[in-house]
Amino acid sequence: MLGEDHIWDWMADGPYLSESSFVQGIEAKEFGAAARFFAICPRLPDGAVGPAKGYASLMRIDAAHGVVEVGNVLFSPSLQRTLAATEAIFLMARYVFEDLGYRRYEWKCNDLNLPSRRAADRFGFQYEGVFRQHMVIKGQNRDTAWFAMLDGDWPARRKAFEFWLSPDNFDAQGRQRSTLQTISAGLDQNRAR
Repeated sequence: MLGEDHIWDWMADGPYLSESSFVQGIEAKEFGAAARFFAICPRLPDGAVGPAKGYASLMRIDAAHGVVEVGNVLFSPSLQRTLAATEAIFLMARYVFEDLGYRRYEWKCNDLNLPSRRAADRFGFQYEGVFRQHMVIKGQNRDTAWFAMLDGDWPARRKAFEFWLSPDNFDAQGRQRSTLQTISAGLDQNRAR
């Protein structure tokens, strides 16, 4: 990740100038109280767990109100747009709604971060608007786009994720047969009837 400075463009930290400073940054995340970080380690072809290819966190945890935000999402280029990346987001959402029993799962990003905005939409988070000059990141004003998924949305989102992640949704070359958004739209139409 050290040589891929562009992946840090939208992050509050990084890029790191050395491996030791990167390790210190990871250790600060591991032991920090502000967020709970998860390493994203895709499975290898033999089924073993591979090395970490990214991370994401649960942050701004408000257990009293059942609200949490997924944040600090950092996917290396080898993880971006992969089945493993989608599965990681699915597993985190399932944990939030089913294990923690939360009501609201938020996704926030810099309003200019189009890949993150597209990802939030693809994963089934609903766009809620922009908080202008919400924060200062790396010395710059940041307008923050807000997205959320609610517990009432989760059953349909879960079905969409499960259908998309199913081996039947991929051809012999590993290409998806149906997009996650197409699957979600079909489930939403059926639910509306």
